[in-house]
Parts: sequence; C-alpha cells; structure tokens
Amino acid sequence: MIELAANIGFSDYLLVFLGVILMVAGVAGCILPVIPGPPLSFGGLLMLQLTGFASFSATTLIILAIVAIVVTLLDYFVPIWGTRRFGGTKYGSWGATIGVVLGIFLFPPIGIIILPFVGAVVGETLKGSDFNASLRAGFGSFIGFLMGTGLKLIAALIMAFYFFTRIDYSLVF
Repeated sequence: MIELAANIGFSDYLLVFLGVILMVAGVAGCILPVIPGPPLSFGGLLMLQLTGFASFSATTLIILAIVAIVVTLLDYFVPIWGTRRFGGTKYGSWGATIGVVLGIFLFPPIGIIILPFVGAVVGETLKGSDFNASLRAGFGSFIGFLMGTGLKLIAALIMAFYFFTRIDYSLVF
C-alpha cells in the first residue's frame, strides 16, 4: 500500500470531486452506450489515488484497469456472439457488427441498441432465412447487448464500491 499523504490540500478535494463525477458518469455510461462507462469509473479511481484520502495497491489498480478494458471491448463483441448463439449465421453476425458500428454514429444512444438487432435481422433475411429465424438472430443480438451492458455495469459498480469504501472520510470532513 502507498502511504497516505499527510498534507491534504485544495487539489485533493478537487481530485475527489472530479473522481465522484467520473464515477457517476461511469455508471451512467454503462446504460448510455455513447459514454465509455468502465474506463470513466477507472479514471475516478485514479483521481482518488492521486489524493491523500485513499490509496490502492498497484495490483488492485492493474486488475481494475484490465477489467475496464476487457468489459469495454466485450461490449462490442457480445451482441455478435448473441446473434450466433441464437442461430444466426455469419450474415447475421456481419449485420450485427455493421449495426454496432453504425449505431455508434447514427442515432446515439438508441442506435447502438436497435441497429445491431436490425442488422442481424437484415443480414439473416438477405441470406434467405425465414423471418422467424431472422428475428431470433436479432433477438440474440439484443440479448448480447443486454449482457454487455450488465457486464459493464457490474464492473463500474465494483469500481464505485472501491472508490467510496476506500476514502478516509475522517480526513475529508
């Protein structure tokens, strides 16, 4: 553990304030697809680490950084996995992939929720699948989206837990 700083100054309070903002934005970003939730939450932990109010081990910070990166990346791939899992073919997976990319830029934040579903359905329909099979692949894409959101939310809430439980409140007030 890194020793807590003896002198608490204005910058420490400012960093804690910024850390709280990043934590709130990080949790919100798990639900609003345009905002990268777990990386923002991790940034909040780093803000707190730079103060005299709390200290994290290097191991904890490295593990949480890896978690933030992995769940952020998984969020882009889980809808594609869901499409495959629910019977979609490579056409549905490509449609879901194109939908994710378009969803980032078109109609955010709703686009990233709806367009992978639409893309999977369109991809499967173009392949020649019947409409029910196409809908099932689209549903798989949506389930994958929900799983990715859940993973991000769990990661951001764990980081928020660390943030708020590690502060030495006797130094803050």
